[in-house]
Amino acid sequence: MSFTGPSVDPGCRTVGRALEFGRTYVVRPKGSHQATIVWLHGLGDNGSSWSQLLEALPLPNIKWICPTAPTQPITIFGGFPSTAWFDVGDLSEDASDDTDGLDAAAAHVANLLSTEPADIKLGVGGFSMGAAASLYSATCFIHGKYGNGNLYPANLSAVVGLSGWLPCSKTLKSKIEGQDEGARRAASLPILLCHGKGDDVVPYKFGEKSSRTLSSNGFRDMTFKSYNRLGHYSIPEEMEEVCAWLTSKLGLDGRST
Repeated sequence: MSFTGPSVDPGCRTVGRALEFGRTYVVRPKGSHQATIVWLHGLGDNGSSWSQLLEALPLPNIKWICPTAPTQPITIFGGFPSTAWFDVGDLSEDASDDTDGLDAAAAHVANLLSTEPADIKLGVGGFSMGAAASLYSATCFIHGKYGNGNLYPANLSAVVGLSGWLPCSKTLKSKIEGQDEGARRAASLPILLCHGKGDDVVPYKFGEKSSRTLSSNGFRDMTFKSYNRLGHYSIPEEMEEVCAWLTSKLGLDGRST
């Protein structure tokens, strides 16, 4: 199985460990600054490759922050180290989640957004494992807490996940039930998920099931887009969908040509 390029999949268990994040790449807005989005790469990748792609998008009012994940031993690679937001154990729906790693990734996202101006809309998005970490950040925002119980500080206005999956899906319902504020946040948070039916790394069914799980748990502004022959990579058609969706959901002034 290849994990080249912006790449991949579901998490494992881990014990608390110190993580050192890599270099962060920033794409400044070419127009008026209306939104800031942290974009998370896939397994084995870094922030540079996605920063170059995002800079080319016709979205002049968005500031993109593209961090690089820590290099850490990955279970699915037999303990071989790779850049990863959390550990990956087994490529199955029953795999356990590395909540320590997921919490660290979500905290890093919140920290990167913490110095943005108060009037700027904030978002998070990513590809593959980065999409999973983004969706986990969304559930932390809804719950108001990380998995470890610490308060989650960022106020998210949009979440994008390409070729990914929803970690900790089995506990999502319990996080929202009986929480009026959580239910309100879930109902109003726009989420866009895109997935290729030809994905041989993160199966299409993972993306589809993630969408259904979010919708059934009160995420009313949930959009799921599928692409018939798309594998585990991105294509212009998909990025055009992302551009149109972000422009609409974030109320951006317009797009460059």
